[in-house]
Amino acid sequence: MMDFVWLIPALPLLGFLILSLFNKYIPKAVSGYIASAMLLGSFIIVLNLLCAAIGGTLTAGKVEILNWIHAGDLNLTISFQIDNLSVWFMSIITGVGFLIHVYSISYMHDDEGITRYFSYLNLFVFSMLLLVMGSNYVVMFMGWEGVGLCSYLLIGFWFKNQAYNDAAKKAFIMNRIGDLGFLLGMLLIYNQFKSLEYSVVFDQALKIINPNEPSGIIFAITILLFVGAMGKSAQIPLYTWLPDAMAGPTPVSALIHAATMVTAGIYMIARSNVLYNLAPCTLDIIYIIGTSTAILAALIGLTQTDIKKVLAYSTVSQLGFMFMAIGLGGYTAGVFHVTTHAFFKALLFLGAGSVIHAMGGEQDIRKMGGLMKKLPITFFTFIIATLAIAGIPPLAGFFSKDAILALAFEASPIKWGLGVFAALLTTFYMFRMLFLTFFGEFRGTAHQKEHLHESPLLMTIPLMVLAALTVFSGFIDVPHVLGGHNWFSHYLAAANIALPEASHIAASTEFLLMGAALILVVLIILTTYVLYVSKKTMPAASDSELSFLDKLSYNKFYVDEIYDAVFVKPLAFLSDFSSKVLEKLFIDRVVNFTGKSVQWSGKTIRFIQSGDVNIYAIFMVFGIVVILFINLILFLN
Repeated sequence: MMDFVWLIPALPLLGFLILSLFNKYIPKAVSGYIASAMLLGSFIIVLNLLCAAIGGTLTAGKVEILNWIHAGDLNLTISFQIDNLSVWFMSIITGVGFLIHVYSISYMHDDEGITRYFSYLNLFVFSMLLLVMGSNYVVMFMGWEGVGLCSYLLIGFWFKNQAYNDAAKKAFIMNRIGDLGFLLGMLLIYNQFKSLEYSVVFDQALKIINPNEPSGIIFAITILLFVGAMGKSAQIPLYTWLPDAMAGPTPVSALIHAATMVTAGIYMIARSNVLYNLAPCTLDIIYIIGTSTAILAALIGLTQTDIKKVLAYSTVSQLGFMFMAIGLGGYTAGVFHVTTHAFFKALLFLGAGSVIHAMGGEQDIRKMGGLMKKLPITFFTFIIATLAIAGIPPLAGFFSKDAILALAFEASPIKWGLGVFAALLTTFYMFRMLFLTFFGEFRGTAHQKEHLHESPLLMTIPLMVLAALTVFSGFIDVPHVLGGHNWFSHYLAAANIALPEASHIAASTEFLLMGAALILVVLIILTTYVLYVSKKTMPAASDSELSFLDKLSYNKFYVDEIYDAVFVKPLAFLSDFSSKVLEKLFIDRVVNFTGKSVQWSGKTIRFIQSGDVNIYAIFMVFGIVVILFINLILFLN
């Protein structure tokens, strides 16, 4: 299968080219099937590679596609690193991406821009595949920038709405801030190791850097790379673009939040784990930022009323959990949570899309209620995903979140407490959304109630497949204390992801921690049920009815307003000042003076060439007199 590796990114790229170049000639109803077929082809090839990786028969190595740039010591190739880590991410991207494509065929069938939509989806998947398949930082960066571009195109897909355009620009600009850090990190890597190939960089780092002594250059490299991850994976302070990314179609949200883009930062750090193991100070910073992001986003999610915004802040919070794991040195736990999160978060977003589809575009959970009877498949799959993200066994989220909490407890009981606190907040706002959406009486309009119906098969089949994956995917890394053998840890070890150290927590203590966390989660679920089902509590209809703390949460702690006051308005003022004062009063006057001077001199000097012979004779006589006068002076001296 290694001979066909190049087809994995090439097929979605071909789909993009076909749909873009022949947009006018392809029937709208066919475009979704073309895009899905291309991705299915990629998924089949990846599935063969995954089977080989699981079976231990995958021959890991580099597949060179093109010798791109050779200048002096710089030798850059377009080449792919095929190993257990890249194959695992390729499986998630193509597998979940294919389900989202199929779902989109029905969800977007009435949209006039459906062909353009699917061309963007194919380009998005191509870019993400390029990112995870590259054998060097340059190819990764090409994919990194590609997903940034595609997020801009898809978030602003309905470009006639200015608010959606603003959200797209916000995502693009905030990602460029992070990308600058990534680019500077790459420059430092090349300056230090004279290469950007993973194999060369990591080998030299292990030889040159003393792991027992702090290294300033490694700290700078890892921090700068992490700045890139902060932008792409929406961590404090570069997280505010992700909730606004809900402006795009709902399947796009699933693709960005679950299968692509936001997991890019996790992949990059996991791939660079050799460098990060040499920079413990960077790992501490990653842990602090990850934990802070997990808690802050969860606190904001408590009061949101837009079903997609709730899920958006849930994604930011779960990404915080992943970085929390990485900051504790648990690369395997971080990638494990990426995997389970891809399934249950895609399921949640596509489930939300099914609800929005049934509600005629309505996204406010205050105007829903009682949908479980009208949308039974959506409800059943949605509750599976909600239980999974809450960490209820034996669903996937339980195993991946428990792996992170175990790492946290081993580091410090306080860190475990912070992780549990974030998990409990997650449980509350997710079940609040579930109960307000599916339980109680319907609170929408009579017209909406009349047209409520379950989504078509092309939308419900992906929901059922993702629900099955949500149920069973957690078993890939069952801990020893529950009778497992940490299979996933050993799988990633083949890709040079360090095996986690043997746990020093006693089995009884670990059972106690699991039980305590589970009891607290169940209590939160019961509390939420009493509040929103038994007592029929409704979120406030307006800001004025909110308490001070609720208002802080509902308004996202005014972080966007702070950024606007500190960065946007000063830059806008500087721009206006430069335009109205510097440019018009200074630069324009200098330029205009120069132009007018040339015009005046031209008008004046042209009289010398008047065509009048008498004037020429006068100038000739005057010239002779001047020459004689000069010669006379020279003679007398």
